[in-house]
Amino acid sequence: MKISDTLIPEFDHEAATTRKTLERVAEDKFGWTPHEKSMTLGRLACHVAELPYFGTAVAKSDSMDFAKGDYKELKATNRQELLDQYDTIVKDTRAAIAGMSDEEMMKSWSLQNNGSTLITMPKVAVLRSFMMNHWIHHRGQLSVYLRLTGSSVPSIYGPSADEGMI
Repeated sequence: MKISDTLIPEFDHEAATTRKTLERVAEDKFGWTPHEKSMTLGRLACHVAELPYFGTAVAKSDSMDFAKGDYKELKATNRQELLDQYDTIVKDTRAAIAGMSDEEMMKSWSLQNNGSTLITMPKVAVLRSFMMNHWIHHRGQLSVYLRLTGSSVPSIYGPSADEGMI
């Protein structure tokens, strides 16, 4: 079994759960923030939607440099635009990961800023930490934002106060 074959089922599960969460984002609350230092609901939702893109970047390159504009923030002004862009990112990322050989998974990948290396890890480790774990972390934040703005919170790893297991 290829390494990518072990990541894809988890990716698919997290993608579906994330989509359910993004579907709950209230368009009239895109500018809401719980604190002056926090992201707005709209920016956080866009960040959650764009994070799987790291998987495509990892699969198709050996590095990413923030200062060179290699990372593009998703900008959506409404829920449907957010979901449409998310669906495209997930489809592209799934295909990119599925197409990686074990040899590619073990190659080094670096995250840089203005030529300065922030991290270098095997691609599989970057997929696990900087894509999956980072994505799940911010989805957790988004679920709290949903609660605080009065939107229902979907079942994620178990029942939520708004719905049972699905």
